[in-house]
Amino acid sequence: MQPLDRTHRQFVLSLLGGTHDMTLATLRPDGYPQATVVSFVHDGLTLYAGIGLDSQKAHNIRQHDKVSATITPPYDDWRHIRGLSLAGRAEMVSGADENAHAADLMLFRFPQLRQFVQAGAVTWPGAVFVRITPSVISVLDYEQGFGHTELYEVLPGI
Repeated sequence: MQPLDRTHRQFVLSLLGGTHDMTLATLRPDGYPQATVVSFVHDGLTLYAGIGLDSQKAHNIRQHDKVSATITPPYDDWRHIRGLSLAGRAEMVSGADENAHAADLMLFRFPQLRQFVQAGAVTWPGAVFVRITPSVISVLDYEQGFGHTELYEVLPGI
């Protein structure tokens, strides 16, 4: 596996910027994976999602922080499928500064959320922000050929 280089990092960032939802897979206590679609924002390669404080996803992450996710923008033709899957660690955001940062990112990307939360609120009733830090990213790009994938390790600072 090769380290994620700047060119492929830009490709990943363009996919993240052009897609609002991801499928987030967590591990349930019974050992089965649970996959759920969630809306997300990102700051570089760090992803944030707002999830229910008492949701099964939140319980799963508290017990086991390893997660996987897939992100695929819409496409009309299989020759233009692009996407990514990633593996990484998830953690509930607890600090006020990072909560405010995640809230700002969410409100900027999803302005309709303003009707559900108070202006300036750092935490949202019944919700928690989860930070996902990828360690491995698989890039899918059918424009390079049917089924073309490349696997990258995400190193700090890239």
